[in-house]
Amino acid sequence: MAKSDSTRVSSDKYFKVVADNRKARFDFIILEKYKAGLILEGFEVKSIRLGKVNLKESFGRVENEEVWIYGMHINPYKSADKGKIDPVRPRKVLLKKRELVKLIGKVAEKGLTLVPLKIFFDGNWAKVELGLAKAKKKYEKRETLRTREVKREIEKAFKGKTYGRTS
Repeated sequence: MAKSDSTRVSSDKYFKVVADNRKARFDFIILEKYKAGLILEGFEVKSIRLGKVNLKESFGRVENEEVWIYGMHINPYKSADKGKIDPVRPRKVLLKKRELVKLIGKVAEKGLTLVPLKIFFDGNWAKVELGLAKAKKKYEKRETLRTREVKREIEKAFKGKTYGRTS
């Protein structure tokens, strides 16, 4: 019996990262990552495909055993009806029940929060990568900057030099 096109193996899927929240990686220590779906309107999907999304000030919140993303800005699609579009409306996140229960327990701990890290397309579906995060202290941020600067200087010093070769 031959497989139909609807049960294709995941080799046909593609992953296209549309938006990345680099500021969240600087401000937070990411403890765990979750891949989740989003409930979106049609025009929002079109705008996301064009890269018109901003995750910079967004955060996740658990309400009534559901996860919602607040502050994610999706620019309205150019040919959509401008009258009833709210670009920063809360958007529901779709998770598996087991992940949701685990996440609710962890977010209830003191000092942990949900932060959207990436928006990407998994096949034709818009997905979000949520990170369970703990805020960095000021001295931890300074240390991150310091180590980044040291790595840059080391790479600059060794750039163009070949060691161990005699020619």
